[in-house]
Amino acid sequence: MKILVICTGNSCRSQMAHGFLNSFNNNLEVYSAGVSPSSRVMPEAVEVMKEKGIDISGHYPEHVDYYISDSFDYVITVCDYADEMCPVFRGVVRNRLHMPFRDPYMAHGSAEVMRVYREVRDEIEAQFKALYKKEIEAQL
Repeated sequence: MKILVICTGNSCRSQMAHGFLNSFNNNLEVYSAGVSPSSRVMPEAVEVMKEKGIDISGHYPEHVDYYISDSFDYVITVCDYADEMCPVFRGVVRNRLHMPFRDPYMAHGSAEVMRVYREVRDEIEAQFKALYKKEIEAQL
């Protein structure tokens, strides 16, 4: 099963979803990308994922256009901007989903930032786990 998760910068939300999907089943082919990729994965995202035992420190932002010709079982946007800007894929996309999450990058203040990153991480984990159990796992 091949899955692409897309957000604006591919530096927080899509990377966390990517990490969780891999942790649910390492036989999934999971990719993540951004419509306007950042230069790096946010260190706060790396840190909060490590708290869950998931290492995304080797991930790096990619542009969604890199995958435009590929086929996917799922293409999932995790923010409204990515949903609006998501390109039409030349390959076959069997399921296209929009699962929006607030952007933890927008939080301010050191304690507030990490609190928001953890909240968003936990929301992503819960919703992607439910998607995996309800839809993806049954197709494997």
